[in-house]
Amino acid sequence: MSRKILIVGATGMIGSHVAADLLERGAEVTVQSRREPQPYDPAPVAGLPRIIGDYSADDFSPRLLEGFDAIVFAAGNDIRHVGADEEDEGFWDRMQSTGVPRFAALAKQAGVGRFVQIGSYYHQLHPEWADRIPYVAARKNADERTRALTDDGFAAITLNPPSIVGASGGRALRHFGRMIAWLRGEADEPELFAPVGGTNYMSVRSLSQAVQGALDAGTPGHAYLIGDENLTYREYFQLLADIADSTLTVEERDEEHPFQPDRFIVQGRGAVISYEPDPADVDQLGYDRDDVRRALAEIVARVDARR
Repeated sequence: MSRKILIVGATGMIGSHVAADLLERGAEVTVQSRREPQPYDPAPVAGLPRIIGDYSADDFSPRLLEGFDAIVFAAGNDIRHVGADEEDEGFWDRMQSTGVPRFAALAKQAGVGRFVQIGSYYHQLHPEWADRIPYVAARKNADERTRALTDDGFAAITLNPPSIVGASGGRALRHFGRMIAWLRGEADEPELFAPVGGTNYMSVRSLSQAVQGALDAGTPGHAYLIGDENLTYREYFQLLADIADSTLTVEERDEEHPFQPDRFIVQGRGAVISYEPDPADVDQLGYDRDDVRRALAEIVARVDARR
């Protein structure tokens, strides 16, 4: 008998990949979003049953969640999804610190057995950053407060991934298209350089595999620090250039870059986030390593096919 799974945030890049993979495995997938279906929704979710509702709303009814075996929560806003003028304590409280655990509590009340939250890696690597960075504090709160709901009948699990490599629709592919044209020397601006610093990267396919592993065998109440490849921003840009058959060499400068703006570098420009996930976690969740190059090659192929 197939499981009934609700994906919150399924119209996004991560959620749509998870939806496609779960459908391939035979799950009954429903999506939840704040809006009615749109023409630009990713293909995997366009025709799926849909619940219209805002998880962060005070009046969200737990009755909408009844009958689901599990929920994959892929909707938590990150710093790229909000303008600098909107990013305040009230926003992060509504969308993360209070909003996510409140929604998870409604799922528990509705009889959902498993809740897999896709969070972010900053606070699990550096919990002290929560003292000075509101976004990291909000992610930490959402993670810990949701997992605290775990009991014999409700398994709350968090996956904390790094920067995710993938693209689901036109907007993301256009962004990569601009980057690829720039790396091939087809655009004069900006100058060819990368900012100092770096981070861990992981493909959206690997993350989706980890979600499936968490649904199948994740330890209730556990937070998993997952990831794949450590790269400086220069190495990442150069890898994309090489895959796109560019002959150009990317240099490194201590300057803000439009494709990697300072506001999106949570750890601060010049800092490098580098780590290796626990091999036992990788085995338990069953996700692929060394998949970043393949993911970038897939993106280049899709961009070139649209030309």
